[in-house]
Amino acid sequence: MNLQKPYSLDEAQKILENYCAYQERCHKEVTDKLRNMRMIPEAVDTIVVHLIENNYLNEERFAKAFARGKFRIKKWGKNRIIRELKFRQVSKYSIDSALKEIDSDDYSETLHELTQKRIAQVKEKNIYKKKKKVADYLLYRGWESNLVYEKVNELIK
Repeated sequence: MNLQKPYSLDEAQKILENYCAYQERCHKEVTDKLRNMRMIPEAVDTIVVHLIENNYLNEERFAKAFARGKFRIKKWGKNRIIRELKFRQVSKYSIDSALKEIDSDDYSETLHELTQKRIAQVKEKNIYKKKKKVADYLLYRGWESNLVYEKVNELIK
């Protein structure tokens, strides 16, 4: 049986301030955490408003940090970033704003490097199968299909 001590509004607010200060969070993560703490809907709303007013919670800032991080560290394409942000219920405005954080030259360069690296890893003799394997990998990582096929055809001959 799960006996969890009830939190006062102030306690919950402090916990969530620390939670948001530690790393950028989206609204969905914060409301989910409050629900897991068994806070009533009115308390959830009050705390979320407090976090927004005191700049602990900022959806656009979260989206920008998320997009930069996933692109730089995991080398995700824009489609995957958009899909993940939508899953986190981030607004279209914040998503569009986040995608502007990705420099187009860096984007092209990263796709080129990622494609070359994958070509070296795929040990397929049949050129068409090799192209398909490389393209599937890049599409899975969220790169746009027109860019993927253009790059694969350019690098595999």
